[in-house]
Amino acid sequence: QVQLVESGGGLVQSGGSLRLSCAASGRTFSTYVRGWYRQVPGKQRELVATSIVGGRPNYGDSVKGRFTMSTDVAKNMVYLQMNNLRPEDTAVYYCNFGGLNGETYWGRGTQVTVSS
Repeated sequence: QVQLVESGGGLVQSGGSLRLSCAASGRTFSTYVRGWYRQVPGKQRELVATSIVGGRPNYGDSVKGRFTMSTDVAKNMVYLQMNNLRPEDTAVYYCNFGGLNGETYWGRGTQVTVSS
């Protein structure tokens, strides 16, 4: 099993920045995909960024050029730097790890609210 805990969310004004963190523990060596997703009530969970360990991240169209995902393998941490935030970025942000056998793990999420 893999446990994921997100942090760093909060309230920020439009144009501001936040850095989300995801702390992973457990059998992380059995996973090879890292990602961030977000969800607004009543809508489907949306891809923000994802990468294979050691590879370059792929970003959702709505965040390209503004968000940057990074990983610290030694510390089992994944980060999401979010710049130039917009009100439409308001959502609960979830960290995701994907396993070699198709298993997927989620954190509980962290709320990001961007005021106009």
